[in-house]
Amino acid sequence: MSFRLGLGDISGIQEVLVLALMIVSIFALFFSDLELVYKIGIAALVFSLIFLTSLAGQLLKQEEPKSKL
Repeated sequence: MSFRLGLGDISGIQEVLVLALMIVSIFALFFSDLELVYKIGIAALVFSLIFLTSLAGQLLKQEEPKSKL
């Protein structure tokens, strides 16, 4: 089963971890009593982690054909 979050070609484990990170960040941002500065920092950190995860997945997909040669 694949949720296909629009993150490109990532494996199932990466997809589940990204989904869990999104859920945890939503709870941290909306249901906690943190200052706005911390909420912005958490959102930026989560965005960068998701972006780097998708970038790493794409780079690994590009490296697979080269290693088969």
